[in-house]
Amino acid sequence: MTSRREDQYRQLGLTIAYYRKLRGLTQMQLAEGVNLSRTHISNLEAPNMPTSISLEKLFDIADILEVPISRLFEFKE
Repeated sequence: MTSRREDQYRQLGLTIAYYRKLRGLTQMQLAEGVNLSRTHISNLEAPNMPTSISLEKLFDIADILEVPISRLFEFKE
């Protein structure tokens, strides 16, 4: 994975964590809502663990977090 991709994965994970916390959800609650393990959600949100995820699951996460999918990709520069 290129350095640029690693940064994008990191930013995606941090954005998911931000909206999850904003909604008052635990990693376990989000994981259960999208049928993933808590460990997978934890790895996804961890800034030092670039973790892949399917588009289907990203759409599910956006639905649970009640944000448009595009919001998950609005990275801060």
